[in-house]
Amino acid sequence: MNALALRIYSLLMWLVQPLMRRKLARRGRQEPGYLAAMDERFGHYTQPAETRSELVWVHAVSLGEARTAALLLKALRGQHPDLRILLTHGTATGRAEGVGLLQPGDVQVWQPWDSPAAVARFFSHFKPRLGLLMETEIWPNVVAAARAHAMPLVLVNGRLSEKSLRQALRMAPLSLPAYGALSAVVAQTEADAQRFRRLGARVAGVFGNLKFDATPDASRLAQGRAWRQALAQPVLMFASSRDGEEDDFLREISPIAKSIRARAATDNIATTGPKRFKALIVPRHPQRFNAVQALAERHGLRVSRRSGWSAGPAESSEAMQADIWLGDSLGEMALYYGLSDVALLGGSFAPLGGQNLIEAAACGCPVVMGPHTFNFGEAAELAETEGAAQRVADMRAGVQAALGLVNDSPALAEAVAAGLAFAARNRGATARTLEALRAYL
Repeated sequence: MNALALRIYSLLMWLVQPLMRRKLARRGRQEPGYLAAMDERFGHYTQPAETRSELVWVHAVSLGEARTAALLLKALRGQHPDLRILLTHGTATGRAEGVGLLQPGDVQVWQPWDSPAAVARFFSHFKPRLGLLMETEIWPNVVAAARAHAMPLVLVNGRLSEKSLRQALRMAPLSLPAYGALSAVVAQTEADAQRFRRLGARVAGVFGNLKFDATPDASRLAQGRAWRQALAQPVLMFASSRDGEEDDFLREISPIAKSIRARAATDNIATTGPKRFKALIVPRHPQRFNAVQALAERHGLRVSRRSGWSAGPAESSEAMQADIWLGDSLGEMALYYGLSDVALLGGSFAPLGGQNLIEAAACGCPVVMGPHTFNFGEAAELAETEGAAQRVADMRAGVQAALGLVNDSPALAEAVAAGLAFAARNRGATARTLEALRAYL
């Protein structure tokens, strides 16, 4: 590690700790989970200190990584039933999801703030014998401490976009030593592997994306499909929408929804204008549920929230009269995909890299994505090539493509079948990753 660069970085990380605490406090007013055990982030723990080095540390920064970690942990425990896990996160949604992965003897805390003191206390307190970082999280002081403690540190299900590569190269005195000090990287794609190698990382293999091995919640998927069957109109979902994208979506949906509403009031719905449909928005971040509702109402649209449905939407007069449905629940994406005929991919209509489209394909929900999918570049390209997704230039084209698909039954059925085949064909990364980790376990 470039000693001078690391010292300067470490000083900055120490200096901004008060700002970080204030930021967490502000975030906690919207998401109380951020206020829990805040001192853990700075290396102060209430859990008993470990006397032996036996914990396997798994870092899953957010909700998506925690769900991916669940696949790996299930496989690891299948081969090593007595394995004890130290599970860390950076976000409240990730931590909440991680609770369900714990077994007796496991430990869950926040990831340590990347200052030398906090990281040193983390390693001294928990004494992990192996570190598994899910997908993207590389912190210079964490990597340096792992090397100092002779603890193998492996990046699992690794992905690295061109944008992230350029950022890492701009900070080469910090990033090159950090990536070079990893024990191994298990990459999702060959393109990811090549980018990791440019940063000096040792790539142990290219095994595909663990997310393909996830099985959608069968009961929620069935419930969503039953709700869809009870409706007399298709459902267009904006899945994992992001701040800035919802306004563009609502701007396109608003005139269509108002036209449908006006014609319904005059009993002229079946003969003129666009066909009826329901628009469902499922925001990526739960703290934005209220903001998205307020945004829809500013567009003059009536909103019905999933949390207000005691049964399916067809059984709720409020839901059926609403212009927009808001998916304001966690852990129900399979239900939402089952309910929907087609999904617009959040994060892809603004330069945010796109969200995971694999779950949609596995649920048989065709995807329309915007131009920005660098977070899941190869999966997006494969899905497009195999007919499980289609790409458009902007939100207007996305809404029109989605509405065109739901009004073309043969094309919709073909896209559903392509998505299911695409999801099935790319499974197997978990078994390959487990084999690569055998030497460390």
